[in-house]
Order: sequence, then structure tokens, then C-alpha cells
Amino acid sequence: MIAEQLLVGLWHSQHLPEEALGHGYLPAGPGLFASSFAVGLAAQACLGAAALAACELGFLRGAARQHVAVERRHAEAQASGWFSVNGEVPSAWDAFSGLYRCADGYVRIHANFEHHRNGALALLGLDPATATRAMAESAALQWQALSLEAQAAERGLVISALRSFAEWDATAQGQAVASQPLFTVERIGEGAPLPLPTLDQSQRPLAGVRVLELTRILAGPVAGRTLAEAGADVMLVNAPYLPNIAAIADTSRGKRSVHIDLRAASGHQQLWQLAGQAHVFLQGYRPGALAARGFSPEALAERRPGIVYVSLSAYGNRGPWAERRGFDSLLQTAMGFNQAEAEAFGDTRPRAMPMQILDQATGYLIAFAVAAALRRQQLEGGSWHVQLSLAQTAQWLRGLPRIGTAQSEQAPYLEPYLETYRSGFGELRAVRPSPQLARTPLGYGRPSSPPGTDAPTW
Repeated sequence: MIAEQLLVGLWHSQHLPEEALGHGYLPAGPGLFASSFAVGLAAQACLGAAALAACELGFLRGAARQHVAVERRHAEAQASGWFSVNGEVPSAWDAFSGLYRCADGYVRIHANFEHHRNGALALLGLDPATATRAMAESAALQWQALSLEAQAAERGLVISALRSFAEWDATAQGQAVASQPLFTVERIGEGAPLPLPTLDQSQRPLAGVRVLELTRILAGPVAGRTLAEAGADVMLVNAPYLPNIAAIADTSRGKRSVHIDLRAASGHQQLWQLAGQAHVFLQGYRPGALAARGFSPEALAERRPGIVYVSLSAYGNRGPWAERRGFDSLLQTAMGFNQAEAEAFGDTRPRAMPMQILDQATGYLIAFAVAAALRRQQLEGGSWHVQLSLAQTAQWLRGLPRIGTAQSEQAPYLEPYLETYRSGFGELRAVRPSPQLARTPLGYGRPSSPPGTDAPTW
């Protein structure tokens, strides 16, 4: 299978014009990273679909169609999420994050946020103020893996037990995920087409599209950045009391960055004012969290008819884990990928995929689905709800043909794909967008900046 075949499948799933496919070029070629899963093909196809769908919306708005090319190695480099700030590459993981052996298997603990780290250590019977990694490893050995996972979930923590594919398939959540499509786009209300300006031939295809982005880690920020690359006016909304990860320096390229406190009435008013002028509302908080504050898909559709509302979750909207927190690394462990990757390479310990491909591919798929939904909104009117999850992306990736493990395990050479950007965090070195548009190159109209840098106004 080649990436262009995957692109065709994605394209047909949204009933997009057949004639536009002739403008997409995803050449076959070797990858950069060693994996038994088709991570490069997935990245290449999803990035190509997002860029081509943005161009198709641009065509609807008066711009000529243009060719889109995505080279596999560049796509893999982009999906690696590599970046540096002032010459330093931030660590992606807290000292307590990672794989732990239990009495009967393994668990993976996600401890990048202080409250998750302290909660996990407390569950293990340790004092966060004095605990060491060695102490945590010793404590984990006293647990059954599934028991530790279950008790962590009850406390709102993020720990996953290692499973094989067969073990995941036997769970109720595995069956719920397998029963769903890759993502859904559903009409949830009426409304006329929202005004979008006509494009001239020099404008990027999403120019004039306003996106409110309420996300933090990592798929949602990647989606917002992908939309910004194509010209959308993306406003990243953070809460002043919530932590962020170092990757915000990379993922906030091209975005406004504002603070809004939804615990205050004034914050509610600010967000409603912004939503009243937005075309897209993208949120990746725990299922039900924003709805509890009044910002459900139905509420947005009622107050802003014509909105495209995007809901991103970890495990999808069905099954007993639908409201469970989750991150890419934990899903790789829980859903069988770490076990399968280890078996493919002959490793005795579970092996992660070489990048957070579930986050990255889901982010690109969000951008694709948003462009497709905006096109439908322009043609048919109505309000639309787009729903995606890391687990559904994982299920799709698992269904792609496995590939050999002969790729080099040397550190990939990323230099040809890097650019230096000014940013509010310092000198940013990061991978430039991989889709090559024939007429309007992708790029960033704004530098990345810390949360709260901009005023909450369009």
C-alpha cells in the first residue's frame, strides 16, 4: 500500500470531489524512523489530505486548484515533533514518566504534569517530596498491572497496563473503538453558510477562517498549527491556572495566544464573544468538561449557527473508557502497540513506536475533517460536529499493512527539514511544514508566543 491509496480512502470518506485527487502527489520512498507500523505512510497521507482539503475549500472560495506534494521523509520528520529552543532540545518526559514492571506485567505512567505525577506516586504509597524513580519502580512491583490501572483511573490519574492486541480486543473498550469509523462529521443544527471572503490567487487556502482552539496536549495543538499553516486565524485559548508542556513553543506557531478564565463570569462572556465570530471551535478537554461550563456542541450550534465544533478525546465517545483521560504513549501501551512493536524487533521489553504518531496523525486528521466540514457548511449551511479520538486513529493505523523492520535504527538526520523561527520562547528550530503547495506555500503569519501574550479579540 502507498500513501496515495490512503489519501483516496480519506478523501472518499468525506465525499470530496474526485477531480481534486489529481492534484495530490504523495510519492513512495524510504522512511526515516524504524517501526513495524506504517507511521510514515500514515503521516504522509494525513498531511496530504489536510493540505488538499484546505485547497479544495479555497477552490470553492474562488482560488484555482493547486498541486499538493508531500514527501514521506519530510512527513515523518514533521510527525517526530522535534524542536529546540535556544539550541536546547527539551526533554519530552518527566523523570517519573515511562514503563514500570509490575508483579505480572508492565504499566506505563504519564507524569508530565505535577498533579498526575504526585497522584501516581501517592497511589504507589510514596511521598512525592522524597520519592525517587528507583523507589517508584520498587513500589510498582507490588501491584498487579490491571489493578494499578483501574485504581489510577478511579482517581483521575493516567496509568495504562500493557496489553497485546488480542487482550485489547477482548476488552469492552476495544470492542467499542473497533465498532466506530475513523472519525465522524455530523450535522447538529441549522444555519445559513457563514460568510467567508473570496480568495485571490496569492492567499493561502484557509485565509479568513477563524478557529478558536481550546486544547493543550498534543493532537489538538498540532491540529491548530496545521490549520494556521494553511492561513487560518487560530486563537489558542489557555486558562491562566493550567500548566502546559514545552512543545507549546513548537505547536503555537502561527497562532494568537490568549488567556481566558472560565471560572469567572467575565471569562464566559469573553469566550462567547469570540465564538460568535468564529467558524471553528476546537476543543480537546476531558469529555464533558466544557459542556459542564456551558460550551457543548449544541449550545454553540444554537448561539452561533453554522459553527464547526470539534471534539477530541482519548478513547472515543463510546464504551466504559469514554470519559477516561489518556495520552498517546498510554494508548500505545494499553491498545497493544508496544507489545507488537517489541515482538517485531525481537525486544524483550515493550517497545514504543518511534514518535507520538497517534497525536500527530490525529492532529492532521482534525485539520482534514475541519476543511471538509467547512466546505459542507459553505455548500449546505448547518452546524457540524466533528468527533475524533486517539484510539480511533490507533485502530486505523493498526489496520494498515505492517512493514518490515529493516530501517536503520540510527538517529534520523532531520537537518534538511528544519528552519529557524523567531518566537516568544527564544530562537525556535523546528520542522517546516511538509506539504508543498504549488502556488501558496504553507507558513506562519505569527511567531509562537507564551500563553496570554495576545488580547482575547479577533
